Amino acid sequence: MALRRALDALYWCSAALAALCLLGIFFIMIAQMLLRQFNIPILGADDVTAFLCVGSAFFALAYTFRRGELIRVGLLIEKLSPKARQAMEAVVLALAAVLTAYITYWCANDVMFSYEIDDMAQGSIAFQLWIPKLAMPLGAGIMLIAVLDELVRVLRGQKPSYQVAAEDRAARGDFSAEV
Repeated sequence: MALRRALDALYWCSAALAALCLLGIFFIMIAQMLLRQFNIPILGADDVTAFLCVGSAFFALAYTFRRGELIRVGLLIEKLSPKARQAMEAVVLALAAVLTAYITYWCANDVMFSYEIDDMAQGSIAFQLWIPKLAMPLGAGIMLIAVLDELVRVLRGQKPSYQVAAEDRAARGDFSAEV
């Protein structure tokens, strides 16, 4: 079960990075608000905030997916028999893995291209763009690992984690994710 602990730690660390990105956005906005009173601008704040937004979205993907918090339409799959549902889950997860791998590949390709041409930000502070762009392939890659993790669970005959999490919330009377 060391692999399970390592994967769960990876998803948690990725979510923690997303939270740090949100915290960074918060601090930048508060600093801008306070310094505006003294007519002191923060150079590059808009650029950094934009990249932190991308980081918060991509790094949160895997953890959110595993907890069943991503938007999921289950109208068809919930009406299937357990055996048919398991087969459909496997097909959908396999398709999701292909799509996520495609996204990861092209995000990584974009980072490499930015690195090769020494692409620089055009804002008030010049910095190499490949560095903040790393959040995209890293977050998408961790999401790919999470999708493959769920696919293996389903192929082993287990319920996916997102389904277990949704059932646990429903058993507690928490339907906040269903709204």
